Amino acid sequence: MVMGELIQEAELLVIGSGPGGYAAAFRAADLGLDVIMVDTAPRPGGVCLFEGCIPSKAFLYLAELIQDADKAASMGISFGKPQIDLEGLRSWKSQVVDKMADGLVSLSKRRGVQLIQGRAEFESSDTVRLHDAEVSRIKFRHAILATGSRPIPFPGTDFKAAGRIMSSAGALSLKDIPRRLLVVGGGYVGLELGTVYAALGSQITLVETMDRLLPGVDQDLVEPLHRKLKSVFGGIHLQTKVASLVEHDNGVNVKLEGDIDSPQQTFDRVLVAIGRRPASHNLGLEKTGVKLDDKGFVIIDEQMRTPDEKIFAVGDVAGGMMLAHKATREGKIAAEVIAGQPSAFDVRAIPAVVYTDPQVAWCGLTEEDARRKKQAVKVQRFPWKFSGRATTMGAPEGLTKIIVEPETLRILGVGIAGRDTEGLISEGVLAVEMGALAEDLALSIHPHPTLSETEGEAAEIFLGSATHILNKK
Repeated sequence: MVMGELIQEAELLVIGSGPGGYAAAFRAADLGLDVIMVDTAPRPGGVCLFEGCIPSKAFLYLAELIQDADKAASMGISFGKPQIDLEGLRSWKSQVVDKMADGLVSLSKRRGVQLIQGRAEFESSDTVRLHDAEVSRIKFRHAILATGSRPIPFPGTDFKAAGRIMSSAGALSLKDIPRRLLVVGGGYVGLELGTVYAALGSQITLVETMDRLLPGVDQDLVEPLHRKLKSVFGGIHLQTKVASLVEHDNGVNVKLEGDIDSPQQTFDRVLVAIGRRPASHNLGLEKTGVKLDDKGFVIIDEQMRTPDEKIFAVGDVAGGMMLAHKATREGKIAAEVIAGQPSAFDVRAIPAVVYTDPQVAWCGLTEEDARRKKQAVKVQRFPWKFSGRATTMGAPEGLTKIIVEPETLRILGVGIAGRDTEGLISEGVLAVEMGALAEDLALSIHPHPTLSETEGEAAEIFLGSATHILNKK
């Protein structure tokens, strides 16, 4: 031991303070454990709060306001061209983030969770060394890894703070509004941030190597969004890849290959949204019993246990769907198992939402999953053009679909494309988790006129009792 080193002990050490980390720390503290949470950031929240979910939704809400104001002209109300105040936008985002981060600091204090800023590196299965921190080492009884993930850069490039080639974090710093923006990747990050910049005035060109946007999501849910984005973006090029990106002082020279007329183009900025990789390296895991798979994800079981009996892992670093709410559930499970409670990850329906306009949300079994598994299902769709509420909102392009087991009509999955699906999908989650039948959903009275009615009517189609759509004989 080096003289003067400050060493602390804890029943539970949580490494990472994103949704998985702070949920684990708070749950463990509520269960009576002594908890220390370590992160390189000064306040809890992680990528989700500071560089992802929250700032992107703040800007997407503003983009929605701009789009709604434009659409209102056809309804008899004109607001005029929006005036964009970049500093005002940044200030709004900062207010939102600061309020939530300060709230997490307050909750940490009130729960007795000690926050330490620094980088943790394992020295053994029960000790970490801290870098750039007041505390030198922490000896723990258990640890939870919640270090998250990082964006994957385009090969041969890096994400630099002042660079024109941006990650999602760089795009959300909103340095300027580029006249021409290339979005590389047709997943939810590229579509959401492309929507933001398009609303602010950028001409968006999007390229995706696959033959569709949102690969893996049922095509019928993606189609309404694709149609809308074709009118909002300057160009959407599927089965197209970026051959090279060369950054210079005034822009980025791009060479494209695939379905595009002009393979050589120059853009003011490029957003690279081609996926994320686990933040599992440089943690000293080789000095523990923790094992990684071939992609660098920490291997865990349904109780979040790693092969090292003292160490658990949750969230993006442990793989699966990289979603904040999944990490939160996993964090709580890890804390409960460590506290001696019978807890495990037994989830039938993890909801996913793409916050574009229209939004896309789904949970449980998808049609594409069923097809891959050769699983027999029945599917019914209720088009939103028959919804009174959607019509009053000028949003008839959506649809609600329900996937059921053919014999029992037990609900296996729900998918919704349209306005405000972020809230609607929760009814689908509850239905799948409870093993509800289409009849249960159909006989639950939904208020009229609401978008939630579309879920009730989609279920009624199975029973032949739908009101606003002609039932098939």
